[in-house]
Amino acid sequence: MKLGQQAATLYGIISILLWSTMVGLIRSVSESFGAVGGAALIYTIGTVILLIVMGPPKIRNYSRRYLIWGTLLFVSYEMCFVLALGLASSRQQAIELGMVNYLWPSFTIALAVFFNRQRFTVFLGIGLSLAFAGLIWVISGDKPISINAIIENIKSNPLSYFLAFIGAIFWSFYSNVTKRISGGHNGMVLFFTMTCIGLWVLFLFEPSTQFNISFNSIILLLLASIATGGANALWTLAVIRGNVAFLGTLSYFTPILSTAFSSALLATALTISFWQGVVMVTLGSIICFLATRNTLTPKIVVNNGQKH
Repeated sequence: MKLGQQAATLYGIISILLWSTMVGLIRSVSESFGAVGGAALIYTIGTVILLIVMGPPKIRNYSRRYLIWGTLLFVSYEMCFVLALGLASSRQQAIELGMVNYLWPSFTIALAVFFNRQRFTVFLGIGLSLAFAGLIWVISGDKPISINAIIENIKSNPLSYFLAFIGAIFWSFYSNVTKRISGGHNGMVLFFTMTCIGLWVLFLFEPSTQFNISFNSIILLLLASIATGGANALWTLAVIRGNVAFLGTLSYFTPILSTAFSSALLATALTISFWQGVVMVTLGSIICFLATRNTLTPKIVVNNGQKH
C-alpha cells in the first residue's frame, strides 16, 4: 500500500511530538538506571525497534566518508546529549540542558551559510544573537542576569553544560556534512547500533550502578526507547513522501514543546523568565531559518527536523 502525503506528513508530526518528550523521558530513565546504563538500555531497545521497522543497514552501499563521518558525528552527538541529561544535578537543570541542546538549529543554519559560501546577513546575525540571549536568560535562572550568575550556574555542573553545548555543535556538523556525503542513503540503523555499542563500552568502565527496577521504571524505559527509535523511523517515512517544508518549519517549535513535556513529565514548575528564554531561543531559530530560506532550506531541512 502506497503511503500518501497526508499520512506521511502525519507521521512526521508524530515524530516531532515524540522527540519533544525525550528530555523528560531520558532524565526519568537515568534516575532509575543511571546516566550511562539508562542511555545504553534506551538505545539498545531503540536499535531493535529501528531494525524491525527499517531492516538491517546496507553498509556496502555507503561511501567510506559517510561511514566514518556520519557515524562519528551522530554517535558523538547522541552520547553527549543523553549523558548531559543523565548527569544533570537536578530535574530543573536537565530541562536547562535541553535548551542548551536546542542551539543546534541556529548553529546548523550558520554552518550551512559557511559551507554554501553564502553572505552572512544582518537578519541571520539577529537570529543567532536572539537564540544565545534566550539561552543566557534560561541559564540565569531566577537570579538577575549577570556574568557571575551564569558562571556560577555552569560551575555547578560544568561537564553536563559542556556536553550539551558541544553536542549541539556536533549535530550542526552532522546535519550539514552527512547531507553532502550520504549519497542518498540513510545510515540511521547503523548509527543507532554504534551509539548503543559505544554506551555499553562506556558502561563497562563506570563504577557499579544499581538498577532500580520497578513497573514504573520499565514503562518509562519502554516509552523512552519508543520515542527514540520510533521517532527516527517515522521521520524517515515522512521525509520520503510527506510535506518536508511544513515539517521542517514545525520542527523549529520543538524547544517549546519539549519544555512543556519535560515540565509535566518531571513535575518541575518553570518560572516566567525560563519560558521567556525558551521563546527567545525558538524565535532566534525561526529568524535564522527565514533569513536563509531562499537558498539553504532545501539543503538542510531534512536533517533539521530529525532531532530531539
